[in-house]
Amino acid sequence: MRNDLRWIRRKLQQAAGAVRGFWLGVKRLLGEQFNKNIYTRILFTNVTVFVVGLIALILFSGFMVKQVTYDQVEQELLRKAKRVNFALLQQTNYIWGKAPEGEVNDQAQEKQSFLKYLADLFDARITIFDREGTILDTSAEQEVVPGSKVEFRHVESFTKGGTAITRTTDPETGQLAFLVVVPMGNNNQATENGILLETKPSNVNLALNKLHVYLVIGGMTVLVIVLIVSVNLAMYISRPISRLAATVGEISSGGYVLSTDDQPLDEINVLAGQLNKLTERLQKIQSESLRMDEERARLFAEISHELRTPLTAVQGFVEAIRDGVVQDEVLRERYLDTIYTQTVHIGRLVDDILVLSRLESGNITVEKLPVDLVALAQGVVVSMEAVAASKQNGIYLEKKVEKTVVIGDVDRLEQIIRNLLKNAIAATENGTIRVGVEERYGREVVLTIEDNGTGIAPDDLPHIWERFYRVKNRQEGRQQEKGSGLGLVIVKKMVQLQGGRIEVTSQLGKGTVFSIIFPSFQASALTDHSYARKQGTIDK
Repeated sequence: MRNDLRWIRRKLQQAAGAVRGFWLGVKRLLGEQFNKNIYTRILFTNVTVFVVGLIALILFSGFMVKQVTYDQVEQELLRKAKRVNFALLQQTNYIWGKAPEGEVNDQAQEKQSFLKYLADLFDARITIFDREGTILDTSAEQEVVPGSKVEFRHVESFTKGGTAITRTTDPETGQLAFLVVVPMGNNNQATENGILLETKPSNVNLALNKLHVYLVIGGMTVLVIVLIVSVNLAMYISRPISRLAATVGEISSGGYVLSTDDQPLDEINVLAGQLNKLTERLQKIQSESLRMDEERARLFAEISHELRTPLTAVQGFVEAIRDGVVQDEVLRERYLDTIYTQTVHIGRLVDDILVLSRLESGNITVEKLPVDLVALAQGVVVSMEAVAASKQNGIYLEKKVEKTVVIGDVDRLEQIIRNLLKNAIAATENGTIRVGVEERYGREVVLTIEDNGTGIAPDDLPHIWERFYRVKNRQEGRQQEKGSGLGLVIVKKMVQLQGGRIEVTSQLGKGTVFSIIFPSFQASALTDHSYARKQGTIDK
């Protein structure tokens, strides 16, 4: 016996494990399909919601229809009971209830036949009972066993003087039955007997079953429609998303193809618009990156070229001195001077490259403070007089105002003026260099540096702001005094860094004029004040 129980328990455990494994597998499969893509998610969601809603509708509608139908049956049965009572009262030739002592069998048969007629007419079994619950007459064909009684609850309802409707289930057939108890007689008379009507409405269950069948058929039809609509809706939503995914794939592989087609959904249009903006930005970033790579490669090539020439000269002179080729003391001194000049040039070139790199990367800090440009220019002119005199040049400051203030970094402004003066001195010999400071319209301060040197050819003028570009003296067929080729580039960036701009005019053989325009201190203050008022940072 114990072995049999163990075997049964083991089989049940195996069956439970198999069912659990099957359920987990189905659950995992449904989860994978549900989360696979938006297409299956929409489809599964719509079908699941519809099926659950259909089941809930069938259950709810069945319950409500059943309740309404049962209420109607009960009310109809109550009306039938009252009509049976009325029909019995109209039969005055019959004595209902306990049979009198002189009643013959024919009269008893007539009463039962009349009750059977009423039962067939109203489709209900009729029973007459007294206050004790004893059955007196019935429409049933079988004879009443003496002493048979109805259920106590019916007697209780009758003795209370009211009507009662109940439902019960036949223990043999399991069929639902409706019972109603009404007093027999008029309301004005004392009632000694009661009437019990019992009916089994088979057509009600049939109607409910038909209703369920119709609901299922209709639900399946609607389910097919929902499936078709869900498939179309899922494709309607997922197709543009798939196209966007393909576009993103092309972008990730380097193919920047913009989506110009209007999408059917506003959200997809917004997403496509943002994706197009991202694509344009990536294109700009890539173009800028390529440009910077090309610029960096060109810069390295230019730096290598600029450094190779002086280094080659230094190497040649050093090898000549080391190998003893140069025996003449004067020639040796000239070689050493050349080596020194070239090393100074290399150092200046490296310094300029570092300064330019810091300017282009934004790592140079500028302290913008009020600066008297007239006093600053005068100080630089005085410091450069000896350098100008070494080439028989005169340098003068032409002041059209005694004092003019700009916002800038005094060290950077001095470096700008000094670099331009060095270029002017290098391009001029036995000439004059003029530095002028003036105000225009009370809003701008103009600093001019003018020379009457060799000038710049029209072909060279657009390129003077390029790195390592040097202007050749076209008249003498030689280069000007050797520089790094970065001075004007640094000057322009420093001017722009301080909110100014630089302009140049030149004629070959007549000279060059550089003009630097800065906003005056008053104009800068007004601009800052207006900006602060717009931002709401100044108290009114």
